[in-house]
Amino acid sequence: MTEKTNLADIAYQLLKRDITCGEFRPGDKLLMSHLRERYEIGTGPMREALSRLVAEHLVTAASQRGFRVAPMSADELYDIYFARASLEAMIVALAVERGDESWEASVIATAHTLARVETLDSADQMLTLWDSRHKAFHNAIASGCGSNKLMELRSTMLDQAERYRQLWLRHTVFSTEALDAKRNEHQLLVEALLSRDREQVRQMMFDHMMNPIPIITAILQERGLAS
Repeated sequence: MTEKTNLADIAYQLLKRDITCGEFRPGDKLLMSHLRERYEIGTGPMREALSRLVAEHLVTAASQRGFRVAPMSADELYDIYFARASLEAMIVALAVERGDESWEASVIATAHTLARVETLDSADQMLTLWDSRHKAFHNAIASGCGSNKLMELRSTMLDQAERYRQLWLRHTVFSTEALDAKRNEHQLLVEALLSRDREQVRQMMFDHMMNPIPIITAILQERGLAS
């Protein structure tokens, strides 16, 4: 039972990564024979992984038609990002109220390391490093809210957004102009956080989270990914 559970977890992580990163396009059939061969994992664990991804709205299941990668749409994009931005704005407002000096230090430190990311030998390295430091920066900010339940909900919302966010991420990290704009946004955000201006920070975070929508919408249209 433990081995099967471990294999299901591995299958879930691998398939989720490949869907999120665009290895599978929206609407693609997820044939069991192909998945078994691709991941070298048996039918039982793979089916369990697919069921978990159905629950997360990354995969759809239809009777007699099997599994497919869930569709993407401009409407879903806006709905997810609006919900996520609203939650993040509330969390950062609480963090400004409750965060102590250790919280401030963590925000400053992660902002500094994020700003120091330079072009690396490979595009994949650059993408991975910037993404991990970007998430660390925003996690540091949110951690000051003092609520484990809000942090859990935040993690769920990030999972919901990730497939769309990956499109924005590649556009941003591989554009010097876009990356410079993000560095400036982050610096202004840190300054507002340290000033403890609750309403200003709430609005800035909301806008910061909503900014990618036009970019992602354009990419969806250009690549024919939206239903």
